[in-house]
Amino acid sequence: MTIDARSLLPIGEQAVQIASEIIRTKAPGVITAKGDRDMATEVDYAVEHAVREFLARETPEIGFLGEEEGGSRLGDGLMWALDPVDGTANFLHGIPLCGVSLGLVDKDAPTLGVIDLPFFNLRYAAAEEAGACVNGSAIQVGDAHELRRAIVAIGDYAVGENAEERNRPRLALTEELAARVQRIRMFGSAAIDLAWVAHGRIDAAIMLSNNPWDTAAGVIIAREAGATVIDIDGSPHSMTAQATIAASPKLVADLVELIAEARKAGVFDRKIAE
Repeated sequence: MTIDARSLLPIGEQAVQIASEIIRTKAPGVITAKGDRDMATEVDYAVEHAVREFLARETPEIGFLGEEEGGSRLGDGLMWALDPVDGTANFLHGIPLCGVSLGLVDKDAPTLGVIDLPFFNLRYAAAEEAGACVNGSAIQVGDAHELRRAIVAIGDYAVGENAEERNRPRLALTEELAARVQRIRMFGSAAIDLAWVAHGRIDAAIMLSNNPWDTAAGVIIAREAGATVIDIDGSPHSMTAQATIAASPKLVADLVELIAEARKAGVFDRKIAE
């Protein structure tokens, strides 16, 4: 199936508007444990149900994958990928660093993305070859050209099974970054990390993970704003990549070198970095 992603942007924005209203107006409610220090709130499920139902009516020919209740499989063709509340721990604690992230994935590449940050009144949107915008105004990545002037966001440390092993590469990477960049930030939301690279609020984001619901929307928004998005080895990013690294193009070579230094500690491999 071939669809011009730009034609689906209005539907994506309507879906995200539904989600944003729920996040803004409802308390977290019942908490469901998903694992060690991992949880979903009643709002996570309410958003996913509402968006799934809306998209099933508007685009029945397109698959759907939600973080909480699954659905389509990556590679099956066109698929919506939704994180209903990206930054659930923040939301649960009343920290406004959270939002809804909706991407459209074609096989293993995102072609459309909408991210809404309800408590900041910011909505980011992009479609392939159509540029990226926030609240309707065009955005582009910052122009930082050296790491010592760069603010770099890193993804959350791991929780759950084998967290200690999985955090070794994250800690090694943090150590290398701390020695070379201006500041490190951990916002606790992949959507915010990638949207704020696109917006020029930060200069790079590094996540040793790549779940479609976390990254699909943010990757296309960052790319359309001029960011370079790569895997951990510097190869082009896809939905099957091991990691998600987005940055101002002038920083990419230095980041690849920095990550290579962190990898020399021998704690990076596919199993523990995912």
